[in-house]
This record gives sequence, C-alpha cells and structure tokens, in this order.
Amino acid sequence: MPELPEVETVRQTLQPKLAGLKFCGVQVYLPKMIKTPEPEQFIKEIDGKKIVKLSRRGKYLILNLSDQYTLVVHLRMTGSLVYCENGDPLSKHTHVVFNLSNGAQLRFTDIRQFGQLWLVPNASLDSLSGLKNLGVEPLESQFTRDYLKKELRNRHARIKPLLLDQTIIAGLGNIYTDEALHRAKINPERLATTLTPREIASLYNAIRAVLQEGIENKGTTFRNFIDGEGRAGNYQEQLQVYSREGEPCSNCGKVIVKKKVGGRSSYYCPSCQKAK
Repeated sequence: MPELPEVETVRQTLQPKLAGLKFCGVQVYLPKMIKTPEPEQFIKEIDGKKIVKLSRRGKYLILNLSDQYTLVVHLRMTGSLVYCENGDPLSKHTHVVFNLSNGAQLRFTDIRQFGQLWLVPNASLDSLSGLKNLGVEPLESQFTRDYLKKELRNRHARIKPLLLDQTIIAGLGNIYTDEALHRAKINPERLATTLTPREIASLYNAIRAVLQEGIENKGTTFRNFIDGEGRAGNYQEQLQVYSREGEPCSNCGKVIVKKKVGGRSSYYCPSCQKAK
C-alpha cells in the first residue's frame, strides 16, 4: 500500500500540472470506486470544478476544488493517479478518467480495485471516518518527542502495531515502520511501555528521517507504485530490512528475519533489534 512518502510524491508531481485546471467531464468505468456521492451525481457535480490545490492527509490525497468542494482519493494497495495526454493508450485497469480543461486527462488506475474516491462539500469533509480519526502528521510540528512519549507511555501493546495505528500517527505503514524500528534498534515485538526515553527519542528521529528520505527518493516501488507522471520510486534501493529476509544486516552482518507481528509481516535484525 502506498504510504505517506508515496502519496506525498504523487501530490508533488501532480500539483504543478493540475493547479488552476478545471474538470471537463468524467468517465467512470468501474462505479464501485466512487464512494460518495452516487456515480451519476459524482459525474454531474465535479464537472466544471476548478482544481485550486493538492494537499495530503496521512495516506489520503486531497484535491481542493472551487465551489467549496473537495475530491478525496485513497490509493489503497495498488491505486495510481496519473496525468496523461489525451491520446495516450488507456491501460487495462483504468477505472476513472477525468478530462481536464487543457485537453489532458487525470486517470485513476487500480489493479486490485480497493481504491476509493469521495467528492464532498468542504463542510462535510470531517464526516469521512478515515480522515476525521487520523492522528498527527509525523513530518509536521505537532509530532514531537513528547507527543510520541505520551502516546506510548501507557499502552501495553507491541510497538509495531501501535506505529501502524493511523489514529496515533497518520501515514506510517509497514515499510517505513520496519525501517524506522531498525534504525532505532528496537524490536517490533517490544511492548511500548518498556521503551526508555532515549529509545523513544531515537525512534522519533528515525520515523522522521526515513519518511523524509522516502519522499526525497520519490517513494518505494516493488510492484505497482508510480507517481503522478507514471514513474517508479527509488527508495527500495536504500531499504535496510524491509523485504530483505535472509540477507545480511548492513549494521552487523547477521541475517534479517521475517515474522508476523500483529498480523503484519515484519522484517528486522534480531541482533541489532534485540527482544527485551
């Protein structure tokens, strides 16, 4: 699933192309991708709306439109939102095509068909459950060492599932959580209450560092992720543990292992990230 760096990469690549353009008709080939309103109403309401700017909240891409409307997009596992010329071939899994006022198109493609789109008045934006329950943005000023310490202090749960909880930190997923825990030398099965202030500070720094590096490298691509211009990311070349089961740890040379933690596959070095 695209995580914060991937969605931010899509935002950064689409913002200069879309800002100021208008939607001039929409083709919906798979109606279930439209969550609200009904597809027929979606097509009618979005027509003529101007794209003011693009923003992001956690793993959600947000297109702020004219007339006090917002288009919210969640890529889920395999979704992509790509700016294309009108004559470009339509890929097999293209489900929604937005015609733009400059003659180009914005195409939503999703192999697994888990992606979702919402068109809502700004006043109703907080009614979207996924958005209204999100925690702090880990690259914004609200995410501090004290915030992380407070959130972890009284939670008798393993650290990996807690970091994946979107109501605590918005945008973290499997890849960057594993990378941050490895960098902070914390075992993914550690109970949050056992972390020392120094470990929490190290984890805080690691979270911000790996997310920023992911953005700088245009995201992580293993199979499907592409940015708003159809290009793959590069951060997979710098991953230290994720998807590296059986390979040597770059820190100590011991073998990286894979284990289910909280129902999610986790990659870590049992030597650097000792269980305590």
